[in-house]
Amino acid sequence: MFSHIMLGANSIEESKAFYDATFAELGCKPGVIDPKGRCFYITDTGIFAITKPINGEPASHGNGSTIGFSVDSPEQGDAWHAAGLANGGTDCEDPPGIRKSPSGDMYLAYLKDPAGNKLCALKRMG
Repeated sequence: MFSHIMLGANSIEESKAFYDATFAELGCKPGVIDPKGRCFYITDTGIFAITKPINGEPASHGNGSTIGFSVDSPEQGDAWHAAGLANGGTDCEDPPGIRKSPSGDMYLAYLKDPAGNKLCALKRMG
């Protein structure tokens, strides 16, 4: 359904360091900065990008918005979360772990990136 996701960033370098570290835990290569200063992560399943807003205003996060990334295991999610905290991210929501849900148990870990965007690592259990 999605071709790409692009988020605003106030510092491409700071955000690139965060995403390079967290995406490495998901098996992705470091981002590539194009001539316009945008950073792209191109995978077999889609494109994720960060950019300074083209209107010149500061980047801001969407209140109530979350971008979720699939992980293969709770251990991979824990590594993703730790890499984010070590590279400018901040903890949010409950601690990483398995949650009970009417639709089935799932592992969830939440972070905010350096620009305040809310991210989640998710693994549906069983």
